Amino acid sequence: RTEGVWRPMRGLNITATGAGPAHALYFACYEKLKKTLSDVIHAGGNSHVANGAAGCVATLLHDAAMNPAEVVKQRMQMYNSPYQRVSDCVRAVWRNEGAGAFYRSYTTQLTMNIPFQAIHFMTYEFLQEQLNPHRQYNPGSHVVSGACAGAVAAAATTPLDVCKTLLNTQESLALSSNISGHITGMANAFRTVYQVGGLTAYFRGVQARVIYQMPSTAIAWSVYEFFKYILTKHQEERRAGK
Repeated sequence: RTEGVWRPMRGLNITATGAGPAHALYFACYEKLKKTLSDVIHAGGNSHVANGAAGCVATLLHDAAMNPAEVVKQRMQMYNSPYQRVSDCVRAVWRNEGAGAFYRSYTTQLTMNIPFQAIHFMTYEFLQEQLNPHRQYNPGSHVVSGACAGAVAAAATTPLDVCKTLLNTQESLALSSNISGHITGMANAFRTVYQVGGLTAYFRGVQARVIYQMPSTAIAWSVYEFFKYILTKHQEERRAGK
């Protein structure tokens, strides 16, 4: 109503730019580590510990690639954002706050995303065991498992996401209650959120976060499993041809 019908699409281009390499690292690392750790922990079977640990390590690489894009995206999506283009935002952040601003929330991002991805991957693999025990390509099971895994992980880690967003945006209302003028670090962000809105502030936006994550993880897993199936089938046909 206040900023136009296309306002919800702000930040799409920078998100898409960062998501490609970030997810390539993410899934490649996850598959390799999941197999390696599962063979050590539970040879020939599925290990939830291996799934969670592989998801945690994959998150380190994913967030290293994605964090600068996330900073720019969130600043462009703020209410009454002063930035019209991605390039304007990047230049302003670099000039006013330095290169470190693009990674100011990296450790906080990891603090949030490591438990998120551990819950996400373990939930997905658990649901796959229930819905698709033979682990065949089954689009319906991948969509449902991905959506449910994203919803559970999103709800559980909302307080961490609230603090990460505050670190990335340095929102003016929160800054006015902060003596130092800048909010740095998870502990400082947690205190500031509590000062501004109390306990309920930690779960502001939980519905929006769950609604966002469900289609996001459903699409990510279904597309990933589709290409995994196609590429694996192609490799098997090539081997059979030889």
